[in-house]
Amino acid sequence: MSAAKADAHKDIEKMSFEEALAQLEKIVGQLESGEAPLERSIELYERGTALKAHCEKSRRSRCRPVASRPVPLPSTSIERPAVAISPFDAALAEHASDIERMLDRLLPHPEGPEGRIAEAMRYAALEGGKRFRPFLVVQSARLFGVNAESALRAAVAAECVHVYSLIHDDLPCMDDDDLRHGRPTVHKAFDEATAMLAGDALLTLAFEIVADPDTHERARVRIELVRRLAAAAGAHGMVGGQMIDLASERKPLDIGGITRLQLLKTGALISFSCEAGAVLGRASAEAEQALHAYAHDLGLAYQIADDLLDAEGDSGLMGKRAGKDAAAGKATFVSILGTDRARAQARMLAEQAVQHLDLFDERADLLRQAAHFVITRRN
Repeated sequence: MSAAKADAHKDIEKMSFEEALAQLEKIVGQLESGEAPLERSIELYERGTALKAHCEKSRRSRCRPVASRPVPLPSTSIERPAVAISPFDAALAEHASDIERMLDRLLPHPEGPEGRIAEAMRYAALEGGKRFRPFLVVQSARLFGVNAESALRAAVAAECVHVYSLIHDDLPCMDDDDLRHGRPTVHKAFDEATAMLAGDALLTLAFEIVADPDTHERARVRIELVRRLAAAAGAHGMVGGQMIDLASERKPLDIGGITRLQLLKTGALISFSCEAGAVLGRASAEAEQALHAYAHDLGLAYQIADDLLDAEGDSGLMGKRAGKDAAAGKATFVSILGTDRARAQARMLAEQAVQHLDLFDERADLLRQAAHFVITRRN
């Protein structure tokens, strides 16, 4: 945030927790109404972010928890600040904070004539998202005693690839979305060309991070991470899945086609995230295969849950437009299976994912809980 913008929010420092929370609720309502012009929406978001930070600071001093999702927050999540969160949600939030700090450290800062691209990268990558993929990287790395710095760097690389994909997905030539994490998408906050370049820069930054000796002292480990991340992101991974997705608007897919689409578009990066810890820890083939099988079922369960959210979810709670797939005439797990069968399939896949972790002890408990999380989440 610039010095001028910081000065504009100086009055927040003098607010009580209750005053800041009340103002944050008003901003949430304004943003969720969608009536504010784009420039005003950005101003509201920036002030909301400052208010949220102040509430978090006050909460830490008073031990009063505040929902940790990015602005805008649905009113239902901020009306009961004293409600306890589950151990898994607490762990996910703690990981998200760690990833946020590492992202802030590794992302470029706006300097020089190219500073606008760094500003767009930071806008896209900071202050938003569950950080679920990096959570999987860190948790898989803990199974093998990988040091925190190495795990976090690999986790941030996976998140950079994920954020790049979201920027490009939101472009008018792709999914054409104006809202992501409850605020204007990058091409709306900046422009289409800058959004395209910001995505490109995040993708290449991911490889710069994993190739750096700070990620792992062994060159072979770094090379293997680069190879796997490239495969997950490329023509036979996430990008290939996106191509099938675009083509499906003209030629509807059957259940086999949708499964392949999602294994590539969503599942490939989830697989990398689960297996990266095994690569960093130079794990046995048996352990690596267990994580690969876990990721396969987890990724499909995650996507079925996404399809259910798109069909039944609340746009304000999700921070993005619901009902997109039906409006575009796309075949999904829900459109083919129906909501009840799709939900049952997601549960079955989550249970299978957990069974693949039988090889590991209680260190894998958060990964087991993650399988439940993906099918019960609301955004």
